[in-house]
Amino acid sequence: MRVFVTGANGWVGSALIPELVAAGHQVVGLVRSEEKAEALRVLGAESLLGSLCDVETLKRVASQADGVIHLAFGLDFSKIVEMAREEAQAIAAFGEVYAGSERPVIITSGFGFLPAGETFTEDLLVAPTIPGFPRAQEQAGFAITEKGVRAAWVRLPRSVHGLGERHGFVPMLATLAREKGVSAYVGDGENLWPSVHRLDAARVFRLALEHGARGGPFHAVADGGVPFRQIAHAIGEQLGVPIRSLSPEEATEHFGPLAMWAAGNGPASSARTRARLGWEPREPGLIRDINRPEYFN
Repeated sequence: MRVFVTGANGWVGSALIPELVAAGHQVVGLVRSEEKAEALRVLGAESLLGSLCDVETLKRVASQADGVIHLAFGLDFSKIVEMAREEAQAIAAFGEVYAGSERPVIITSGFGFLPAGETFTEDLLVAPTIPGFPRAQEQAGFAITEKGVRAAWVRLPRSVHGLGERHGFVPMLATLAREKGVSAYVGDGENLWPSVHRLDAARVFRLALEHGARGGPFHAVADGGVPFRQIAHAIGEQLGVPIRSLSPEEATEHFGPLAMWAAGNGPASSARTRARLGWEPREPGLIRDINRPEYFN
């Protein structure tokens, strides 16, 4: 297949490109600079300079492809409203091109929070958006399926880990532990974080594409729920700082904008995904990864 990938140089995208190439697919990746375009060519893919706001370009390149995998999303959350709007427009553009066809569109999504004792399954519908975080990629996906597009979404867990991780929650927590001199968790730290290695996540996207987006949504989840206390302990031991439990009030001051994530609970199952795609994780789990001496270098 000829596959158009947005976010091709991102944390998951840079793992997905060689995964697709090795499986015999031709890949065109959306990138923002010539430097990133060259990095893509080294991986065996073509590049397209542009961004999600270049709607007509997205439509043109998608029309020349057999499928789309949409991964792109910015890191500047001060612009979350603008980024969410651009993403919704991009997904709608892919829908215009692929309406009434069998060509698949695979969209990246994620998980929110659940009360203790509940687990995200593939059957669970996405929660409504909230004013502070208006990203609505699954809603945009539903909208294009209603126009006859074969679309599905891959839900990524809170921690998509691997050596070289720089921008995810775990590096943010490590930076905070260095600054504060303590690696902290909230209460008993039994709130659960799902996780997956980036290489295992890349295989879920490839398999979802090759299955024609049938049977989604798909959960790229290896560890269904890692207690946050274990993550804090692993970070503290690696950085040589004390590990401490905080009250909810202390956590708000300590974690700042990360407080709701540090305290949030959201275990997830990938049982249906494993059965439908024949996917099994192969890479190290989150705690084993963090325990590598080079993880935070």
